[in-house]
Amino acid sequence: MTISAEDVSTVRSFNRFYTRVIGVLGDGLMHTPYSLTEARVIFELAQRDATEVLDLRRTLDLDAGYLSRMLARFESDGLVLRERSPGDARRQIVRLTRQGREVFAMLDERSVAEIRDMLERLPDDERGRLVTAMRTIRGILDGEAPSRTVALRPLRPGDLGWVVQRNGALYDAECGWDRTYEALVAKVVADYVDGHDPERENAWIAEADGEPVGSVFCVRRDDRVAQLRLLHVEPSARGMGVGTALVDECLRFAAAAGYREIMLWTTALQKAARRVYERAGFELELEEEPVERFGTRIHGQYWRRRL
Repeated sequence: MTISAEDVSTVRSFNRFYTRVIGVLGDGLMHTPYSLTEARVIFELAQRDATEVLDLRRTLDLDAGYLSRMLARFESDGLVLRERSPGDARRQIVRLTRQGREVFAMLDERSVAEIRDMLERLPDDERGRLVTAMRTIRGILDGEAPSRTVALRPLRPGDLGWVVQRNGALYDAECGWDRTYEALVAKVVADYVDGHDPERENAWIAEADGEPVGSVFCVRRDDRVAQLRLLHVEPSARGMGVGTALVDECLRFAAAAGYREIMLWTTALQKAARRVYERAGFELELEEEPVERFGTRIHGQYWRRRL
């Protein structure tokens, strides 16, 4: 794969921009006498009682002479003590003094305060996007599979439009369904809002690390029967149990709302969703004859479960 000059320029531009954002291009980091590299050394030394100088140099990827001069200056300022390793006299260990730990505490406090101030200036949704993007960058560059936390929440302003848009885009890409399906989703969403009874109807958005990755609606079919509608899971979140979590939440709500049964309509194409429904205790009740719908041939199915 060829790396374009534009890609390289984008990464370099981001590095310069973020370095400026966190305030490390001035005379001192966070308005202190210490440079970014000096602060990194102090932060690393604070993680343990004593550190071998060789390990410190390797961890921070610093030139041996540069690190030696820095530690000598820290020692002169009373921030560190250097001594021979008791296990190997050829090795040198370094530890923060009490004054050095006070400097670390000051740097740590200022770092937390500045980052908190930066985050507090952002709206909730933008803050979530920022933190998620940072986790993604670190996970990719570390070569580690990102650990994603899934949470369910009620609808917020803007979510209904997102549900319509994502259903339309995903079912077009994965099933070849045309805009008439998106129009159906829009109608289901509009009907949910019109005459909404919060005691008997609800909807949830699934989030992974602050990003929406799925949704489901529980609506009234009649006084005894609820209907599960518009279950969808983003491709990036499949295999994480999102669909199961959404369906389980829908079942809990329907039972607490007093329904005796819950039903749903799906198609034979939605094999992954059907496995979720089967695990949740749904049983196939009726298969429709294939018909032309959504610009293709649809084989509809009705599933039902007692509560």
